[in-house]
Amino acid sequence: MTDNNSIAAALDARFFAPLRRPRTRRVGVELELPVWNLAPGKATDFAAVHVATDEFLGRFDFPDTTRDDTGALYRARDPKTGDELSFDCSFNTLEISFGPDEDLTIVRRRFGEYYPALQEALLRRGHSLSGMGINPRWRENRPEPIGNGRYRMLLHHLKSYSKYGGSPQFHDHPDFGLFSCASQAQVDADEKSVVPTINAFNALEPFKAVLFANSPFGERGEWLCGRDRLWSHSLHGLNPHNCGMYGVTLRSLSDLAGYLVSTSVYCTERGGKYLNFAPVPLSEYVGKGTIVAEYWDGNAQAHRRCLFSPNAEDVAWLRPFKFEDLTQRGTVEFRSVCEQPVRDAFTPAVFHAGLAEEVPALAELLASDTSLYGHGYGAAELRAIMSRREWPSFVDRGALAAQLNCILDLAEEGLRRRGFGEEPLLAPLRRRADTLSNPALEQLNRLERGETIEQIAADYATWKEASGV
Repeated sequence: MTDNNSIAAALDARFFAPLRRPRTRRVGVELELPVWNLAPGKATDFAAVHVATDEFLGRFDFPDTTRDDTGALYRARDPKTGDELSFDCSFNTLEISFGPDEDLTIVRRRFGEYYPALQEALLRRGHSLSGMGINPRWRENRPEPIGNGRYRMLLHHLKSYSKYGGSPQFHDHPDFGLFSCASQAQVDADEKSVVPTINAFNALEPFKAVLFANSPFGERGEWLCGRDRLWSHSLHGLNPHNCGMYGVTLRSLSDLAGYLVSTSVYCTERGGKYLNFAPVPLSEYVGKGTIVAEYWDGNAQAHRRCLFSPNAEDVAWLRPFKFEDLTQRGTVEFRSVCEQPVRDAFTPAVFHAGLAEEVPALAELLASDTSLYGHGYGAAELRAIMSRREWPSFVDRGALAAQLNCILDLAEEGLRRRGFGEEPLLAPLRRRADTLSNPALEQLNRLERGETIEQIAADYATWKEASGV
């Protein structure tokens, strides 16, 4: 088998074979919540986090557990529901993810059991969770990855950006994965729906920036979706096809496969060790013969160099981070949304689930849009523009508010089609659409009025039951 054929077969097995089954209405939800120390200027105390985690597991039955090299528990799973408590990259970020389910109101009720228990355990130890896209103690927190091969490799990889010149213009926060937080949703897809879904939601991204921004970053907080720049101007963005938006309209599954072949591989595993190496486009990878890599030597507490031979099976380690990501589960994962205030934690999931039922209508609505499109800018440029605090003069605020409400009308219709009574969870987005505001802008306005980041983080940590669900 030639290199191209072996890569194509490996890609098909990983990404496309799972699409060859009937599509369901199941949705997966992942919530990344920053953990912060309530004491001003103090870093997260990992010991306090571990004790709170143990207390949670004493109350809820999550028997499948995984520990890092130091013995600290960083993942626990309930095999009955598929729900999982874990830490993302570091113990500064707690993630609650849920097994795929059709009815998001049921999933939300489980969150309504887990979250108060975790929050109460942390508050008694001087810590808190919050619904923010940037950890409020990101400057003070210890930039230490979870002590295992995967997370050590990832941070080592991102810290090596200085080897690659100045394109893109890299920022100096390679540890951004330890303090930036997302709200991710996965919707089921099949061979017929996957390409139209990716195209429609790619075009939707500028509007999502207006609704969901919650990671202000920059000297004056000028980037309301700072997470976008933290990803694209890191080593993940060395190959722009590895993260962010699609710069093309996909026409077929073959186009999508071709796009995946253009993304880069930067890690694999050999002999139980995670190997990190300079990113290589998948189209060139197998033909390299040998590649110089680095791995963590736990005995010497240092990184060492080695050589390895690439093969097509390493497609299993391909890590695209697109805003609309085809996964190995037969789903499209939406990755561009910042974590939301906890009371609104399920708005992104129901928004995406509803619109996934209305993809043709959504595509048609966006194709005729003039509130943002039609002014000389493409989808990726508009996402960057609408992620800023100040918008250019061509943005008609009234027309934009009306279009956002049309999009929400479609999402609501899709939720009615799903039939689980999830529509009330869209209510916070109606308010945002009408006022063209979002949690990031609210945060900055409150800071300018004299409130502290601690007050805002405490407010964004509040869990309130939504009426009607």
